[in-house]
Amino acid sequence: MNKIYNPKRADWKDVLKRPTQTVADIEGLVNSIFEEVKTSGDSILKKYTQQFDKVALENMLVSEVEIEEAKTLVSDELKAAIQLAKVNIEVFHFAQKTGRIEIETAPGVSCWQEKRPIQKVGLYIPGGTAPLFSTILMLAVPATIAGCSEIVLCSPPDKEGKLNPAILYTASLCGVTKIIKVGGIQAIAGMTFGTETIPQVFKIFGPGNQYVTVAKQIATKHGVAIDMPAGPSELLVVADNTANAAFVASDLLSQAEHGIDSQVILVSTSKNMIEEVEKEVALQLEELPRKEIARQAISNSKLIYVKDDRMAIDLINEYGPEHYIVCVDNEDFYIDNTQNAGSVFIGNYTPESAGDYASGTNHTLPTNGYAKQYSGVNLDSFMKSMTFQKITKVGIQNIGNAIELMAEAEGLQAHKNAVTLRLNSLKK
Repeated sequence: MNKIYNPKRADWKDVLKRPTQTVADIEGLVNSIFEEVKTSGDSILKKYTQQFDKVALENMLVSEVEIEEAKTLVSDELKAAIQLAKVNIEVFHFAQKTGRIEIETAPGVSCWQEKRPIQKVGLYIPGGTAPLFSTILMLAVPATIAGCSEIVLCSPPDKEGKLNPAILYTASLCGVTKIIKVGGIQAIAGMTFGTETIPQVFKIFGPGNQYVTVAKQIATKHGVAIDMPAGPSELLVVADNTANAAFVASDLLSQAEHGIDSQVILVSTSKNMIEEVEKEVALQLEELPRKEIARQAISNSKLIYVKDDRMAIDLINEYGPEHYIVCVDNEDFYIDNTQNAGSVFIGNYTPESAGDYASGTNHTLPTNGYAKQYSGVNLDSFMKSMTFQKITKVGIQNIGNAIELMAEAEGLQAHKNAVTLRLNSLKK
């Protein structure tokens, strides 16, 4: 890992740089595939599935027979774990429900707000080296609670043309309405435009590699909303001498094993903690089945020493981590002063993997510094807020003259007339 001591503020941008490509690096390829999918539909999905996933599929839609077979292939122990996680995620997201908000802003002027579900949503679930069935829980559970009527799931098939049984079991458990075996840029394009197999959706959710991230951003140019730009996973840990170095190292490695473009950072006011964590990372790394992936990610990662807590929190807010672990004696200072983070994990016994799976919070979070302006996925991500108003005769008399004056000042005579006609009718 790269050790950096007391970096100057002027150098923070370079120190905290992520190992990701820009939209410009990938945009040409994405636009090309989007245009092909828009024009030729399923045939292009199959073409790129064969090219990238090395499998030729006759039918991309997952059948009920495949789902039932998958259920028999998932162990009872894993089913129980998934069900426990589902309950906790439901509890946390049900608690986010809000009712109608209504107020009379002036006598005779009633305004209220109600929420409605987004009717059609698309979920992208990465497959590849780590089939993230846990992400289905994080997306389909709140989508179901919100009341989305169509929940479409896309995930890349393996070389046998199948999806991981745990993906199919979890999708069935959580109310997904259609499952399609397609991944990558072509899956995002399919959900953006609709094809013979994939329904067009109104909003796309889910993490992915840099190509999927850029594809989601391009989808917004075609009238489809997205949850956020969620790319390669990242974690920042702030730790002092009260932290457990082995625990910290395990958390850093838990994110490093996601992919070679993941990034993990330790910020500490203790040089001793940095040295101990570096040793632990080296020891634990050798025991991991995915150590080659983690090793490459670790090469992009940093151990940063700073002189005090104020410098540390300023550095952390500048980075805006997706996942953020606080293992320090003065934890209240860090919690109170954290402005930019996707999800925060506090104390020695709160591993980031708890949020990934079963504590109840959502693990679909903003990466690449987008925590400065985006929230992680929550119940409201699957809903729209609609406003309503009703004005009585008394109400239009109370605010009508103000509307007339403002409309006239803006030079919008028809706006003024819409009120004037009503006021004159009441005078008669």
